[in-house]
Amino acid sequence: QVQLVESGGGLVQAGGSLRLSCAASTNIFSTKNMGWYRQAPGKQRELVATITSTGTTNYADSVKGRFTISRDNAGNTVYLQMNTLKPEDTAVYYCKLVSLEYRWYWGQGTQVTVSS
Repeated sequence: QVQLVESGGGLVQAGGSLRLSCAASTNIFSTKNMGWYRQAPGKQRELVATITSTGTTNYADSVKGRFTISRDNAGNTVYLQMNTLKPEDTAVYYCKLVSLEYRWYWGQGTQVTVSS
């Protein structure tokens, strides 16, 4: 069973930065992709960014130019650097892993709160 553990969330003022980490219990190089999603209160979970095993990235329009996803295959960790944070970025952020067999695994989530 794959386990994902997120960390790095917290409370930050608008304009500030946070770096989220997602540590996986498996070799992330042998995956389809990994990504970050978020869910705000009363809203559906939405894609923030994804990255493939070869480093191809994809971002939601709302975070392009502000967030950067990266991966450390040796450390089995995926990161999300979030800059110029806005109050509307407030949400629980979840890490997701898609295996080569297209199985999905989710972390427990980490809260990000941006104050205005």
